[in-house]
Amino acid sequence: MSTRTLIRGGLVVTAADEIHADVLIEDGRIAALAAHGSDAAAGWTADRTIDATDRYVIPGGVDAHTHMELPFGGTFASDTFETGTRAAAWGGTTTIVDFAVQSVGRSLREGLDAWYAKADGQCAIDYGFHMIMSDVNESTLKEMDRLVQEGVSSFKLFMAYPGVFYSDDGQILRAMQRAADDGGLIMMHAENGIAIDVLVEQALARGETDPRYHGEVRKVLLEAEATHRAIQLARVAGAPLYVVHVSAEEAVAELAAARDKGLPVFGETCPQYLFLSTDNLAEPDFEGAKYVCSTPLRPKEHQAALWRGLRTNDLQVVSTDHCPFCFVGQKELGRGDFSKIPNGLPGVENRMDLLHQAVVDGHIGRRRWIEIACATPARMFGLYPQKGTIAPGADADVVIYDPHTVQTLSAETHHMNVDYSAYEGRTVTGQVETVLSRGELVIDQRKFTGRAGHGAFTPRSTCQYLN
Repeated sequence: MSTRTLIRGGLVVTAADEIHADVLIEDGRIAALAAHGSDAAAGWTADRTIDATDRYVIPGGVDAHTHMELPFGGTFASDTFETGTRAAAWGGTTTIVDFAVQSVGRSLREGLDAWYAKADGQCAIDYGFHMIMSDVNESTLKEMDRLVQEGVSSFKLFMAYPGVFYSDDGQILRAMQRAADDGGLIMMHAENGIAIDVLVEQALARGETDPRYHGEVRKVLLEAEATHRAIQLARVAGAPLYVVHVSAEEAVAELAAARDKGLPVFGETCPQYLFLSTDNLAEPDFEGAKYVCSTPLRPKEHQAALWRGLRTNDLQVVSTDHCPFCFVGQKELGRGDFSKIPNGLPGVENRMDLLHQAVVDGHIGRRRWIEIACATPARMFGLYPQKGTIAPGADADVVIYDPHTVQTLSAETHHMNVDYSAYEGRTVTGQVETVLSRGELVIDQRKFTGRAGHGAFTPRSTCQYLN
């Protein structure tokens, strides 16, 4: 059965254009666009017509950094693939790229298969995987080639978390060399974990146990130093580099300097670094634990540099690093010892709205909003133009967005499986109204109409900025 959907009367916003156009969807893909009121559009018929008058018609968001069901710190991220992808859809995101985890001593394949099993039949929206490499050796280096061919074309390494995910410079260099050969993209958590562990131990010995010390020991300079080192290792390897969750002005400066030399170096930041700060980490009565993530929240002064980086394209992507832990029973594991607070914040549902608020506030333009949230992550991770745009042939991942509705973000109303909101009480202008994933209604006029199992694993090609 062929099904046709027509979206009429909206302002279509992509990274490249803003046009008043009608959008015709057929069999799960964008079939055509035509100017609203034109003869071409007037002749279209459809099984279903959506009125988008006074609305934006935008591509579904691509969140290239999520952690559903991640084991961490003796517990698990509280969103499953089912709850997490449903919440993503509510927030206008139609594709996530999650992180499969290799355990030390085990193969990449075993880790990837475990994540396939977690996600299979559970997702409301489409998904892909990156591979966390915890154990770089001859055999895992060979596996990288096979994963790239399978559509898992990016590999995350950690300069942080000694004894858990940490790789030393030699391991990092070898993985980068392999990526340079097979077209993979290395994603780097850039913090000097060895030095941070010393500062953690010293802080706890002084009796500094509150959540705010999490931010104080994970120093800006140790993010900047690791970012610099990662860039130099990538230069030696002749490999591209994508630095995740950049939070500090000094780290942005390292990326800008590398890009000024024409190096294939890319940076991502997250809404928490743009909208939250160390003031949140310092909230009394252990409330600051809600905001413990790594890299940590920084003093407010750093936000201007992050916004500037997004405007100048020294930072290219805003992802969430969605990794939720409930305050009760999970974040509380670190009462009396900040180093035991599970690291991570909920945010997959809030990203598109917060970035629209940034448009309202004048930090970025409308097309840049779509660029950093949809088009660039799709290109960066080999999904474009199937994802990230509204153009003939693209998947019909489309959001009808009301730019005028004012909403208050709250744990009372969000759909993430977590007992607090990092943005509790914040009002934002703009709200997702209707969401289609490959032409199927997932959110219809603020009602969830999707289902677990609609979302499909989406193999990715290599980074499209390197051709």
